[in-house]
Amino acid sequence: MLTTKTKVSLAALAYSLISLGRRIVGKDDCTTVHRRGIQWSLNLSEGIDFSIYLLGAFERGTVATLQKLVKPGDVVFDIGANIGSHTLGLAHRVGDKGKVYAFEPTDFAFEKLRRNIALNPRLQARICARQILLTSTVIECPKPELYASWPLKNNGAVHPKHRGRLATTQNATVDTVDAFVEHQGIDRVNLMKIDVDGHELPVLQGSLGVLTVFKPVLVMEMSPYIHAEQNSSFSGLIALFRDAGYSIQHAGTRKPLPLQAGALEALIPDGAGINVIARPN
Repeated sequence: MLTTKTKVSLAALAYSLISLGRRIVGKDDCTTVHRRGIQWSLNLSEGIDFSIYLLGAFERGTVATLQKLVKPGDVVFDIGANIGSHTLGLAHRVGDKGKVYAFEPTDFAFEKLRRNIALNPRLQARICARQILLTSTVIECPKPELYASWPLKNNGAVHPKHRGRLATTQNATVDTVDAFVEHQGIDRVNLMKIDVDGHELPVLQGSLGVLTVFKPVLVMEMSPYIHAEQNSSFSGLIALFRDAGYSIQHAGTRKPLPLQAGALEALIPDGAGINVIARPN
């Protein structure tokens, strides 16, 4: 199991070669490409963008999982949407009768998310994009910065393990999933994809009503080391699943995973994470 740092380092090596080739023919890092039926505005010096450019998708394993779980007509929450790497594919999957709610709090990524949605007008009506920081209560102040960029150039301070770079949240508002669902009048949520770099527990604490009433399937990454850095309890996250009547399985193998924090942490190397599917029992 590769750590995030290793994955970013390998991507940086590939980027250096491709970037050199593009410069030779007079091209810079910014480009618009068509991948898997979707138009993308990309900056190849960014890890997520480069993955879409080179491989056709970011986190292809997660893409495959979502494709299997999401059905036409579903209502999906993409929490931590970043540039829309999963949002647009989800919008394609849910069809005209479905809806994707995309939440991204950082100024850097939300602007790129809006740009990529605008490049795909046939998918626009299926997407509701909001610059919202989802957390446990509506009275919390937004964090001034969150990780949203994974640069492939060595041009600034990055996280020592996952190599992310902080971005501002100046224009973000704060909400909970439960409150958002109520004031939007949403009557069902079929699936929630959550990628919030250690803030999963407060997001789910603010989603307990939705978990109880709508019982959505959850797709998320579990990285215990990030929870520790954010002073967020990984054991509390696992306890929330148990209390909500959810079980978890490995997204790739579909094998059941333990709902004991210590046993689960033992399966995940420091600096790495595993993708899981959480389902109501």
